[in-house]
Amino acid sequence: MSWIHVQHHPSLSPSNPPPPRLAAAAATNSKYANFSQIPSWVSLKSTSSSFVKTTPPLQQGRVENLHLVSLSKQGKLKEARVFLEQMDEAGVYVTPHSYESLLETCRNLRSLAEGRYIHDRMRRRTVKNPSGFLENCVLRMYCDCGSLVDAQTMFDEMAERNLGSWVVIMSAYAEAGFFDKSFWLFSDMLVLGIEPTSMIYTGLLKCLVNPSLVEIGRQLHSRVIRSGLSSNVAINTALCNMYVKCGWFEGAKLVFDQMDEKDSVAWTGLMVGYTQAGKPEDALDLFVKMVMEGVKLDQYVFSIVLKACAGFEDLNLGRQIHSYIVKLGLETDVSVGTPLVDFYVKCVNFEYACRAFERISEPSDVSWSAMICGFSQIGKFDESIKIFKSLRNNSLVLNSFIYTSIFQACSALADFNLGAQAHADAVKRSLISHLYGDSALVSMYSKCGRLDYATQAFESIAAPDTVAWTAIISGNAHHGNASEALRLFRTMQDCGVRPNVVTFVAVLTACSHSGLVVEAKHYMDTMRSQYLVDPTIDHFNCMIGIYSRAGLLQEAYELIKSMPFDPDKTSWKCLLGGCWTHKNLELGEIGAANLLQLDPEDTAAYVLLFNLYASSGKWEEAAGVRKMMTEKNLKKELSCSWITVKGKVHRFLVGDKHHPQTEEIYSKLEEFDQTLMNNENGLLTEEDDVSYTFPERKQQLLVHSERLAMAFGLISTPTNTPIIIFKNLRACEDCHEFAKHLSDISGRRIVIRDACRFHHFLSGQCSCNDYW
Repeated sequence: MSWIHVQHHPSLSPSNPPPPRLAAAAATNSKYANFSQIPSWVSLKSTSSSFVKTTPPLQQGRVENLHLVSLSKQGKLKEARVFLEQMDEAGVYVTPHSYESLLETCRNLRSLAEGRYIHDRMRRRTVKNPSGFLENCVLRMYCDCGSLVDAQTMFDEMAERNLGSWVVIMSAYAEAGFFDKSFWLFSDMLVLGIEPTSMIYTGLLKCLVNPSLVEIGRQLHSRVIRSGLSSNVAINTALCNMYVKCGWFEGAKLVFDQMDEKDSVAWTGLMVGYTQAGKPEDALDLFVKMVMEGVKLDQYVFSIVLKACAGFEDLNLGRQIHSYIVKLGLETDVSVGTPLVDFYVKCVNFEYACRAFERISEPSDVSWSAMICGFSQIGKFDESIKIFKSLRNNSLVLNSFIYTSIFQACSALADFNLGAQAHADAVKRSLISHLYGDSALVSMYSKCGRLDYATQAFESIAAPDTVAWTAIISGNAHHGNASEALRLFRTMQDCGVRPNVVTFVAVLTACSHSGLVVEAKHYMDTMRSQYLVDPTIDHFNCMIGIYSRAGLLQEAYELIKSMPFDPDKTSWKCLLGGCWTHKNLELGEIGAANLLQLDPEDTAAYVLLFNLYASSGKWEEAAGVRKMMTEKNLKKELSCSWITVKGKVHRFLVGDKHHPQTEEIYSKLEEFDQTLMNNENGLLTEEDDVSYTFPERKQQLLVHSERLAMAFGLISTPTNTPIIIFKNLRACEDCHEFAKHLSDISGRRIVIRDACRFHHFLSGQCSCNDYW
C-alpha cells in the first residue's frame, strides 16, 4: 500500500524488530506521517559497515529520508543539514521529495543561507539532472527569500522552463516593484512563441496596485482581448480589481458590466474599491444588485457593506442589513458580528453595538477592540479599561489596536500608573502599533504630567510622522514650554514632515500660553501660503485668545468680526476672559451678551461677567448677574481634583470631608490659613457657591478641591517626589497663589493640570509666570 518500507538490514531483522514508533512511521505514506514522532536524536553515525557494503545505494535510505522530511517539517534546518552530512558519509541517497520538503521550509522561514546550501548540494551530489518541478522549487525558494539575483541565475541555467517557471520569476519581479523586468520577461515569452496562460495574466495584473501603473494594465488588457481570453472569469476579475486599485473606476465598471459570469470575488472586489475610495453609495448600489440577481452572499460581503453603511453613518440602512444578516443566520459569525459592532459604534449607537457583540459566539480580538474603542468614543473610559483588564487577566488574545485605545483612555483619565503598566505589557507582547501606538504613548505621558516620559517615547520613534510630531509639540505647549515647542516645530520641517491642521493648533497654543503674539501672527499668516494649510475656526479662536490674553482686546474683537466663520462660544469666551483680566467692561459686556445668546446656561459667562462688574464697582449690575444665576437655577460643573498615591486615585470635591484622612488634611491646611484669609477682593470663581456672602467665601477658599488634594499630597507622598494633581476646571487666582506659596514653604515641586494647561510650581514660582 505504501512506497515506504523497511529494507533488509541486520539491525532490523525479524528477530530484532524496529522500535514501534519507527516501524509505524515506515509503514505509513509520508504525506500522512506524523513526523514529530521520529526522534531528533536519530543518527547515521552508528550505522554498521555491513549496511554500506550489502545495501545498494539506490535501494537504501527511505527511513532516513523520512526522518529528513520530519526535520524539515519541524523547521529544524540546522539539524537537517547535519543529518544530510551524515547521509553523505553513509552513502545514503537523498530523494527528490526530501529536497522538495527542505526547499519549501527554506521558503517559509525565509532562510536564504540554508536554501543556497540545499541547492548547492543538489548540484554537487546525487541530483545530476533535476526535474523541472524540482528546479521550480529552487526558483520559488530564491524568489520567496528575496534574492532575485539568485533567482535570475537559476532561471537562466534551467535546462527546461515550463509555464510555472515563467509565472514564478515574473510574479517575483512584479511583487518587488521591478515591473520593467517583469514585462521584459513577458515579451521574451511572446518572442519564444510561448502563449501566456490565465495564471500569468492574473499574476501580473495582481501586482499593478497604484494609479501610475494603470497604462501598463490597459496594455495587458488589450493583450488579453487579442489572446481570446476576454471571457475568462479569473482574468476579468483580476482586471476589475486592477482597475479598482489603480483608481480607474470607470474601467473597472466597464469590465464588470461586460462579464458574462461574475463570481463573488468580482462583486466584492469592486465593492471594496468603492468603499476605500470614499464612494459608499456605489458600494451599496452593488450590494442591492447582488441581492436582486440572487448572488450568494457570504460573510465577507456583509463586512464590506457594513463598512459602506458606516461611511454614511446611516443607522436605518444598517439596521435593514442587520435584519437580513439575522435572516440568513450569520449574526453569530465573528466575521459578520464584528463589523456590525463597529458599524453601530461609528453611528454612536452603543446600545445596539452591545447587543450585536453579545450575539457573537466567539468574539475575536478585533471584536473586543471594537467594544473598547466604542466605550472610549462615548467617554466611558473606565469601561474600556475594565474590559482590557478582564482580557489580560483571562489570557485572551490582545492586539495593538486595543493597546492604542487603552493609551488613549489613560490619557483622558490622566491615569499614569495604568498607562505605564499597559505600556510595559505592550512592550512585552510586542504590540505597540508603529506610529499610532507610539503617538498615543507620547500624548498619554504628556497628559499624565510626565513630559519627560513623553519625550523619551517620542525619541524612541525611528521616523516620526505628522501625528507623532504634533503630539510632542502639543505636550510641550500645554506644559508651557513654548520655546521647546517651536524648536520642535522647526525640526519637524527640517525632517521633511508636513504639518497639518492640528499641528498649527498646537503651535498657536504654545504661543498663547507664553504671550508670543508676534510669533503667533506670523504662523497664522503663513499657514496657507507657506504650508498649504487652510485655517479653521480653531486657529482663529487661538488667535482671539492670544490677543485677548495679551490685552489687545480691540484686535481680538476686530478679528471676531472679520474672520470667515461665524463666531462660536469659544470665540466670545476668549474675548470675555481677556476683558476680565484687563478690566475692559465695554467689550466684556459685548462678549458676555453674545456668549449668553449662544449658550444661555454657560455658568462661566455669568461668573466672568459678575467679576467684571464687581471689579468695576458696579455692584448693582453684579447683583443682577447673581440673581439671574439663582433664578435660572444653574448647576455649575462640580469642581473635582484628584491625585494618585501608591496606585490609588484620591478624588476631592470642594468642601469635601469624606476622605478617611480628612482630619489630617484640614489640619495641614490650617497651617497656612493666615495667608489664605488675607484675600479681600470678594470675587467669585467657578468653584464658589453663588449663595455665599463674601465673608463666607473667604472660608470657602480654604476648602477648594485642589487645596485639599495638595494637603493630602503633602502628608502622603515622599518629600523627594513631586505632587501631581489634576483638576477639571480652570485654576482660580487664589489657589494659584496658594500653590506658589506652598511650593516655597514646603520645598516641594507641585504640578497641577487644570482645564487649560499644566502649572509647575517650585520655590514660589510657576512655570506660567502668572500668565494663564
